[in-house]
Amino acid sequence: MITHLKGKLVEKNPTYAVVETNGVGYLLHISLNTFSKLEDLENVFLFTHFYVKEDAHTLFGFFDKVEREIFRLLISVSGVGPSIARTMLSSMSTDEIQQAIASGNVGVIQSVKGIGAKTAQRVIIDLKDKISKTFSIEGEISSIASNTNKDEALTALEVLGFNKKLSEKALDKILLEDADVTVEILIKKALKNL
Repeated sequence: MITHLKGKLVEKNPTYAVVETNGVGYLLHISLNTFSKLEDLENVFLFTHFYVKEDAHTLFGFFDKVEREIFRLLISVSGVGPSIARTMLSSMSTDEIQQAIASGNVGVIQSVKGIGAKTAQRVIIDLKDKISKTFSIEGEISSIASNTNKDEALTALEVLGFNKKLSEKALDKILLEDADVTVEILIKKALKNL
């Protein structure tokens, strides 16, 4: 719903920040990593994740897309809610989380407050493949932009009536050849292959 906020940093705290945009103050729950990167910036640009549950609507803020992507992957795991995901992002860097999951290091993940042995194993089982696909093993981004481009292209192809699985295979093949391709070119090349 709300993908990012750009505005004046009104208040900063280790667990939250208030960003004013067009006269409206947004309370964003943040990790310590984001807090440390905010420093004393007056104007900020934060990526967001809008989390809705029965009794609360919560907005989470992230300094970069990588942190938001890892947050989203973490909360997709059964037993890991947004507060545990934020705690994990506060106690480890995004690179450390990726390395721990990719290498299957249960101990590192279990060291985070609120995560037991079973949850740590579930995080590794559920996310090992997703982390490897989204990020390279060294922890560098294999291009989040490409994933966003892929998602946009896939949606466009589905709207045009193409099969999702076939479209995804075609897009993956194109992205292997050229990871920096634009959405438009990605769609055009996929249409030729479908």
